Amino acid sequence: MSADRLWIVGAGRLGLALGLALHRSGAVASLAYSGRRAEPTAHPLFDGDPPPATYSAELRAPAEAPTGIVLAVPDGAIPAVAAVLAGLPLAPDTPVLHASGALSVDVLAPLAEQGHPVGGLHALAAVADSVAGAERLRGATFGVEGEGEARSLALRIVEGCGGRAVAVPSDGKPLYHAAAVFAANYAVALLGVAERLMGQAGVAPEDARTALAGLAAGAVENVAARGPAAALTGPVARGDAETVRLHLARLSGADRPLYSLLAREALALARDAGLPPDAVARIAERLEEAT
Repeated sequence: MSADRLWIVGAGRLGLALGLALHRSGAVASLAYSGRRAEPTAHPLFDGDPPPATYSAELRAPAEAPTGIVLAVPDGAIPAVAAVLAGLPLAPDTPVLHASGALSVDVLAPLAEQGHPVGGLHALAAVADSVAGAERLRGATFGVEGEGEARSLALRIVEGCGGRAVAVPSDGKPLYHAAAVFAANYAVALLGVAERLMGQAGVAPEDARTALAGLAAGAVENVAARGPAAALTGPVARGDAETVRLHLARLSGADRPLYSLLAREALALARDAGLPPDAVARIAERLEEAT
C-alpha cells in the first residue's frame, strides 16, 4: 500500500514528534497540521523550501485529501474537534484516530455516525519534547483500539515508527492509562521526591540527579529482563526491618506515609519472590508502627 497522506490535528509535542518520526522513516507521503497558533512553532517539519509539512491555524481539510487523520489534542478537546470534523467535506471512508490513552473510541461518535472508521492510537512513550520525542517514539509500544480501516491506519503508523502494537479493549482504557501513569508520570514524581531527600541529606543537586537517574534506569532494565518481583532490591527485598525502621524514623511530613505505602507494595513483591514469612512479618510490623 502507498504511504499515507496524514492530517494531524494538534501541533503540540506529541503531534509534532509523531509526524517527525514518520517523516524520518519515509512512512508518510505528506503531512498536514492544524493547530491553535497563528503561526507554527519552530520545528524541523516546518523548515525548508518546501517544508516536510504544511500548517493551518484553522480546522479545515488540507488541500490534498488525507488518507488518515490523527487527533493529537488534549482529551478535553477531542469531542469538540470530532464534532467540527464531522461537518467537514471529508471522504466518509477516511479513518480517524485519537491519541488519548484514557478515552475510548466512543468520543469519536460524531465521526462514526458519518461513516468514518474510528480508533485510538496511544504512544506508551514519554514525549517531553517535539523533536527529541521522535526518537522516543522509535521502537515504542502503542496501545491500539478500533477495527477495520481505523486499525489498519494505526498499525501502519506503528510500523512507520518501528514500534509494537498492543490491543486495548475499550472498557479497559482507564485502567490501561492509569498503569501508564504509574509507570511514567509517577516514576518521575518519585524521582522528584528522591532528589529532594538527597538534597536534604547534603548531596549536591547535580550529583543527586545523575546518580538517581542511573539507579532508576538500572531498576527499569532489571524489570524488563526479570519482572518486578525478581528485580526488586533494597531493604524490603532482603527483609531488613531495621533499615526500614531507620528510614521511617528520619522521614517526616508526607514522605513517611508515601514511603510506607510503597514499602507495602514492595513487600508484596518480596513475598512473591520468596522472602520468608518471619521477615515479611517484621517488615509489616515496622510499617504498622509508622502509621
